[in-house]
Amino acid sequence: MSDILTTYHSNKKVNRKETEEIEPSSTVQEFETEYRELANEFKGIMGEMYEMFAAKHMDYGLNNITLGGDIINSDDDKKFSLTGLAIRLTDKISRLKNLLINGKNYVKGENMEDTFIDIANYGIIGLLVGRNKWKK
Repeated sequence: MSDILTTYHSNKKVNRKETEEIEPSSTVQEFETEYRELANEFKGIMGEMYEMFAAKHMDYGLNNITLGGDIINSDDDKKFSLTGLAIRLTDKISRLKNLLINGKNYVKGENMEDTFIDIANYGIIGLLVGRNKWKK
C-alpha cells in the first residue's frame, strides 16, 4: 500500500456500524461552505451511484463479484475477484474512450454518465472486497 493510502487508512475508522453517523471533518465543513453547489452536486451523484449499485446488485447478487470463490477466507479467491474487477474497469474505460472519440452511443439506455457511474461503482466494489465487506 502506498504511503498516502497507509496514512489515510490509519487515520480513518474503516469498520463502521450500520447506524453510526460520520461527523464531517473541518476540511469537509469548510469545503461545503466554500463550494456549496459543487458539494451538493457531488452528494447527488453519490445517490445516483448508490441507486445504480443497488439495482445492479439485486440483479446480479454477490456471486457476480466472488466468481464462486470464498473471498473472505481465501487470498487467492480475493485476488481472482479483484482481477475480475480490474478487467471490468478496463472494459468500461475502453468504452468511455470510444464514446469520447466517436461521439456515438450504440448501446441504447447506457450513456456516458452511466459509464462514469459504473467505473466509480466498480472502484467502490473493489474497496468492499478488499475490506472483506462483500457479503450479506
